[in-house]
Amino acid sequence: MPKKVKPAGDGKEEGPVPCKQVKLEAAGGPSPLNLDSPSGLFESLISPVKTETFFKEFWEQKPLLIQRDDPVLATYYQSLFRLSDLKSLCSRGMYYGRDVNVCRCVNGKKKVLNKDGKVHFLQLRKDFDQKRATIQFHQPQRFKDELWRIQEKLECYFGSLVGSNVYITPAGSQGLPPHYDDVEVFILQLEGEKHWRLYHPTVPLAREYSLEAEDRIGRPAHEFTLKPGDLLYFPRGTVHQADTPSGLAHSTHVTISTYQSSSWGDFLLDTIPGLVFDTAKADVELRAGIPRQLLLQVETTAAATRKLSGFLRMLADRLEGTRELLSADMKKDFAMNRLPPYYVGDGAELSTPGGQLPGLDSTVRLQFRDHVVLTVGPDQDPSDETREKMVYIYHSLKNRRDTHMMGNEETESHGLRFPLSHIDALKQIWNSSAISVKDLKLTTDEEKQSLVLSLWTECLIQVV
Repeated sequence: MPKKVKPAGDGKEEGPVPCKQVKLEAAGGPSPLNLDSPSGLFESLISPVKTETFFKEFWEQKPLLIQRDDPVLATYYQSLFRLSDLKSLCSRGMYYGRDVNVCRCVNGKKKVLNKDGKVHFLQLRKDFDQKRATIQFHQPQRFKDELWRIQEKLECYFGSLVGSNVYITPAGSQGLPPHYDDVEVFILQLEGEKHWRLYHPTVPLAREYSLEAEDRIGRPAHEFTLKPGDLLYFPRGTVHQADTPSGLAHSTHVTISTYQSSSWGDFLLDTIPGLVFDTAKADVELRAGIPRQLLLQVETTAAATRKLSGFLRMLADRLEGTRELLSADMKKDFAMNRLPPYYVGDGAELSTPGGQLPGLDSTVRLQFRDHVVLTVGPDQDPSDETREKMVYIYHSLKNRRDTHMMGNEETESHGLRFPLSHIDALKQIWNSSAISVKDLKLTTDEEKQSLVLSLWTECLIQVV
């Protein structure tokens, strides 16, 4: 059964969920969340549950409900996104489908009420008031600074993309039919109340989104109502539906989601091609041709299956002895598509190098460590037919916030590439709090100076 953390009180609860109750004191101070570090943020987000307990007992396993009687936190949550924010956002040029969906659940079916083209606030409000439609706002962190600040820290914490959607539902209405998602979900209740029903997964840790029919999912395993300041977590694959109770004000909640396509299966698909590439360079057996007409056969022969099994065992043996796994896409995709570091002002520190120019006598340190990935891969220069390995450094310092998690929007990678001979020097910089340029493991002083100047120009190191 899921754990429910709730202030001490009369213990009344809508659902038949026996849960441990923990008293929560009202938060004091100006900020109820700790935004000083990624780990500090997550700890404060799920407080009073400890992170060790969360990942041992709940993550990818079962739901966690944290109900709080905390007016400071409730006020802060309400500031993240309100129904009243839609008017100013619509004036900035929002479009149906891309930025906003309008929908309602009718007889267990999702009915989309989108218009064409640009969203006009008066029409949106009319559909909300008269048609009892839910307004779904896509990726509000593109416009709301505090959500940008939170999600950027969570991307650092999880090492995975973190998206969000806001759902605003009028009283006595439901936006979506029962369904499950392919992401880990954190629900923050911002305004009003939302009645939730969770069901046992039909596909645990699902890899895709899917609707589920009422007659297939059975009775709810858990049922409760969220109020401002409350948090709900559930794993991907958890079947769920939610409605706003009648006779109350509208409900607003934000769904913060992560770990899409971040399974061990995805990681295998990403790293095995590089492992095969390296092994084939070293082992002539992998370079031998497949049998004639193998591709024309309807079923793979037993001999071919045995051969493949042997190659997989060979790859497993090679994998045991290597620390240099080649990431084909996952590291690059994460760096390309994540949020830039949160900043106030014009963000010049992310695009213009500052401070002293590094020289041979300088001591340097890596900055924006959580926003930089280092990986080794074949040379991507099409003119290089040898496909020698190179070291790639990708970073998110120049990423565009306004395209974050928008899928079909154009994105580009930012970073540097170096010969494989530079890998040890780069690891020195990565693994040290500060290091003297003279001590870098490169053959010549010119190589040392060129390396640190390249990193400094990208704002990835500073002189200390």
